[in-house]
Amino acid sequence: MFNLKRKSFKKFDFILFIAVLLLCIYGIVMIRSATLSFEDIRATRPVKVQIISTVLGVIAILFLVLLDYQFIGKLYIPIYIVSVLMLVAVALFGIGGKDWGSDSWLKIGSFVFQPAEIAKVGVIIFLAKYIDKNKNEINQPIVLLKVLALAGIPILLIAKQPDFGTAVVFAFFVVVMLFAAGIDWKYIGYAFLLGIISLPILWFSLKPYQRDRIFNFLDPERDTSNTGYQAMQAKIAIGSGKVFGRGLFQGVQTQFNYIPEKQTDFIFAVIGEELGLIGGLILILLYFLLLYRLFKIAKNSKDTFGSLMVTGFAAMFLIHIWENIGMTIGLMPITGIPLPFLSYGGTFQLVNLICIGIALSVGVHKEGLNF
Repeated sequence: MFNLKRKSFKKFDFILFIAVLLLCIYGIVMIRSATLSFEDIRATRPVKVQIISTVLGVIAILFLVLLDYQFIGKLYIPIYIVSVLMLVAVALFGIGGKDWGSDSWLKIGSFVFQPAEIAKVGVIIFLAKYIDKNKNEINQPIVLLKVLALAGIPILLIAKQPDFGTAVVFAFFVVVMLFAAGIDWKYIGYAFLLGIISLPILWFSLKPYQRDRIFNFLDPERDTSNTGYQAMQAKIAIGSGKVFGRGLFQGVQTQFNYIPEKQTDFIFAVIGEELGLIGGLILILLYFLLLYRLFKIAKNSKDTFGSLMVTGFAAMFLIHIWENIGMTIGLMPITGIPLPFLSYGGTFQLVNLICIGIALSVGVHKEGLNF
């Protein structure tokens, strides 16, 4: 379980670790800027929560690096069951609909968290191990249907909250993991065709505000004073930042609270306004480095379980980065998907760092250990 050879430390990916630390520091600074204009405790609480979550996450990374990831794989069934049960609990007792638009949070005492974020890691671990156990039969229809059914349960529970953005994240990393496992191209074609056919059903199942987001994406000036307000203010902020930005803590749209949810979903708008194109490019460079190192670990892993697990984490980060930055600059419809390591959210930050810890463990233990 903790049998770590000394030479294994030479395989520790310091570049990935440092890139993640820089992203976390970057995020804390920008959250501070985004909340600077808030009053009383609202101005300091997000920064404190983010710092505490980051510290706990770094401790989790150090623990997970020492832990052989194969031990996590042995618990894949209990991990999946707990993940699904948490989502069922959200369906029964979830809160947040009045404040955030969906009942996606659970409250235990004074502690509020979003189980879907934890379930992401659980489902990735489960699917990686399940596919590993059935890798030679993955293209058999019965096995593939089992994988899709087991992955579909949490996706449906999340879509029911409703949280369409997070459901898309789940669907994306499931597809990427199956692709990495060697699924036959004909199944990808079938899935694409089925997706096209099901578009009318999907459209009529959307809530009115979700349809408005798509209409506003297609026509940005459709309703700038109401449903399209967030997107318009974000683009104004980014455009006003130009190349070098207005200066840290000096953004007009940011400091005068024109950007809704600027410390969470629209944190990139704060970066664009105050640090400009340069600040945005630095962030994207750090993300590129993060994804490159993760895919390198996945490629060099000696076993299917470790490789698929890290691939799933990388796919999860990729869709978050793509969708969040894309919706902020008007290239994607708006969803409630936060930016990894940058957006405010204790559960989100801690879970992301746990994913990095597991990935680093795969890199360190990739030759296999005796325990």
